[in-house]
Amino acid sequence: MKEKLKQLLSTRFSLPKAALIEEAVGKLSLTEKVIFYSLASLLALSAGAALWQVSQSYTVEVKAYGGTLNEGVIGLPRFINPVLATSDADRDLTALVYSGLLKATPAGALAPDLAESYAISEDGLTYTFNLKKGLTFQDKKPLTADDVVFTIGKAQEPTIKSPKRPNWEGVEVVKVNNLQVKLKLRQPYPPFLENLTLGVMPKHLWNNIGSEEFQFSILNTEPVGSGPYKLKTVERNVSGTPLYYNLEAFDRSASGKPFIKNIIFHFYQNSADMLNAYGNGSIESLANISPQQASAIKAGGGRLERTPLPRVFAVFFNQNRQPVLANKEVRQALNIAADKEAVVTKVLNGDGIAIESPIPSGLLQKNEIPASKAPYESDAARVTAAKKILEDAKWKFNDKEKIYEKKVKKNTVPLAFSVSTSNAPELKATAEMLKAMWEKIGARVDVKIFDIGELNQNVIRTRKYDALLFGEIIGRDLDLFAFWHSSQRNDPGLNIALYANAKADKFLETARVDGSLETRLEKYKSFEREVQNDIPAVFIYSPDFLYVAPKSLKGFSLGHITTPAERFLGIENWYLETEKVWKIFAPQQ
Repeated sequence: MKEKLKQLLSTRFSLPKAALIEEAVGKLSLTEKVIFYSLASLLALSAGAALWQVSQSYTVEVKAYGGTLNEGVIGLPRFINPVLATSDADRDLTALVYSGLLKATPAGALAPDLAESYAISEDGLTYTFNLKKGLTFQDKKPLTADDVVFTIGKAQEPTIKSPKRPNWEGVEVVKVNNLQVKLKLRQPYPPFLENLTLGVMPKHLWNNIGSEEFQFSILNTEPVGSGPYKLKTVERNVSGTPLYYNLEAFDRSASGKPFIKNIIFHFYQNSADMLNAYGNGSIESLANISPQQASAIKAGGGRLERTPLPRVFAVFFNQNRQPVLANKEVRQALNIAADKEAVVTKVLNGDGIAIESPIPSGLLQKNEIPASKAPYESDAARVTAAKKILEDAKWKFNDKEKIYEKKVKKNTVPLAFSVSTSNAPELKATAEMLKAMWEKIGARVDVKIFDIGELNQNVIRTRKYDALLFGEIIGRDLDLFAFWHSSQRNDPGLNIALYANAKADKFLETARVDGSLETRLEKYKSFEREVQNDIPAVFIYSPDFLYVAPKSLKGFSLGHITTPAERFLGIENWYLETEKVWKIFAPQQ
């Protein structure tokens, strides 16, 4: 019985064999074969289209882990260390390798990173931070409150000369337990939270490195942090100079594992070399290029992103080193003779704004100082006004030397000085334009160009310059203390104009402790007027930040940034790869 049932089922429900189909098709005429195969193809295409429609209806494209971003950087990293980082190369890598208690967001706010939560006492003097559980460094060692206390202590240590030290003066750091720290201030300081973005260093690796050896540790170039990316490999040439750093996504980052698997930083001596690498496809993204170069890339089909950058570029006068600049009438004449709008137009290609203040336009709610203090109808009128100021102060023009001079006691002082700056294309071009403008009013100007590393270490830190064309990065907290207070005139202070004014000091001191935003802004306006009156620098422009990114990069937004390194603020949202998944399995946004 069973055998008969099997035979019946097999007979009724078996499909024709391929051989039988072939035999049947073989008996068809040529016309019938064409019709048969056409119908079969149509059936297959219809079935495929139906399946594709179903797939499109029930699946969605989502971010996928993978891909490599090749980034070009000018200069070499020396201090991939949150306490010591000074150059753009240092800060770029530090931003990805390290993480702080808090992190800035592209929207311009501060959000918890290593911290789970924090609280501020009613008197504004005590900040309590609770760390997330299970935090680790990239070497798999635990990250605890000890590491936070250690890092801040290093930033405060005078012998290390950290550029972050002014932010931590007078701050007491206390470990409560492994997951909690308290920071106590001597007086209220509303912008203090910004300091908590400082990357946390692993105490277990740095603890036995003395202050004298701190700057020379191999950990400065082979870092270990807790940020979204960890160092995978370093490729060096035969002389040991790094060619590129290969960073790999860290899966235990407090902000989550990023989607881009690798970011490779390639290092170049100058923008020309970097642009050549971009042209031949060695790199896909880059910053620190001139507006003209950026425009050319965009015209060639490249992707150019931009956002206002709160930087102040100015010529800062070192009156101690070059006495001729101690004459206020000289500084006034140089300021009038500088056609800042022309610099913005010709050097920045219009990607910036001319300024007359140490505060970038827009950071004060009402900037009372206009961009141009006097309406000069022509370049000749500007030159005439500047010369009149000099001549009213007894400067005489030497027709033979084509320079103004002044008798000081028995000496004849020429109106001559040098301007030092970096080899960045826009700074070189700005320096040459200013030289030409100032020579029109009878000044002799020598432009000195330095590699950025040499400029930082041997010129700025030692204060060996007559005048310095350079940029100051104004943070989102608008704290100008480190840039202009008289206590910050020596390295590692950032008062590169060596400015000293008791009234200005007082305004800066009170502005940084006042909890009222309105009152703080009024103090900064008063400070701004003091600087405008003293002219310790000729303020030139605030630029836009320009970034070339690959078209394949998604989830990217520059947002509100204060430094080029902050382009990586939203790195956890960037992605290069995608995949199709059923909608029910797609992550919730």
